[in-house]
Amino acid sequence: MNTEPEEMGDAHATEPQKERRGIRKGLYLIPSAFTAANIGMGYFAVMGALRGFQLLEGGTEAELIQATSHFDNASRAIGWAVVFDALDGRIARLTKTTTEIGVQLDSIADVVTFGIAPAVLAYAWGYGSAFAEGSSAHKLGWFISFMFLICGAFRLARFNVQASRPRVLAEGLVKVDKKNFVGLPIPMAGGFIAALVHFSPAPLSFHGVERGAIYSGLLMGAIALLSVLMVSTVRYTSFKTVGIGRRSTRLAVLAIAASGMLVWLYSRYVLVSIVGAYILYGLLGRLAGLFRHRGASQN
Repeated sequence: MNTEPEEMGDAHATEPQKERRGIRKGLYLIPSAFTAANIGMGYFAVMGALRGFQLLEGGTEAELIQATSHFDNASRAIGWAVVFDALDGRIARLTKTTTEIGVQLDSIADVVTFGIAPAVLAYAWGYGSAFAEGSSAHKLGWFISFMFLICGAFRLARFNVQASRPRVLAEGLVKVDKKNFVGLPIPMAGGFIAALVHFSPAPLSFHGVERGAIYSGLLMGAIALLSVLMVSTVRYTSFKTVGIGRRSTRLAVLAIAASGMLVWLYSRYVLVSIVGAYILYGLLGRLAGLFRHRGASQN
């Protein structure tokens, strides 16, 4: 007599379990969706940069205005990709849905969005339009954009290896911790190029031959510095410990709200200032460490 109710009870008990399993599987799609959005923004940025470069061949004022709009939209896409890249990892950790394929997909997305897209954008907006094709400066611009891409890919590969085998790499290499990155993160390197374009979206050729050449030279120097910083051992904070304590959580929420409003109102100035300050933070920290080490050795 008790057999039928028990079987019915077991059948009803499995339904909530199946629902929970379905919800659990659905959570794995959320970080991947942000990663896919990251790749989409990178693709949009590449196409926008190419379209803007194509319009510069006409030379009319209307085409110049359209090219400027394309360059600005491409830089904005890279900026949104930085947000998506920051969210996909945090969401995966919060929901405990981190997977190996998700880690690899995120790295591939970063190569596209923060490697290829900024390199193409810098060429199309900057020295590709300012220097005559086939000239030495033009060829140097090709080389620097290529090296930016290669250094960014190497930066991601080193990060993945260090994250998967930290104990093995600890011998003879810089110790890896969760609070710091070793080398400038590629989203910040690509984000700085995007912030520069967003600050002044008109192509450098718009400023004339002489000034365009000067600005292009400075741009190539900045990209070369970014490339070196990505493969360097300079430490940069990861912000992964921000908001852990109650007090720090309140401060983090206030800082994010204030930064968001400032970006909304003064994006041209705030974005380039924030990314530039982050890059200088690592450089100044390394210089301060060298001076402290030298002073300690002399004493």
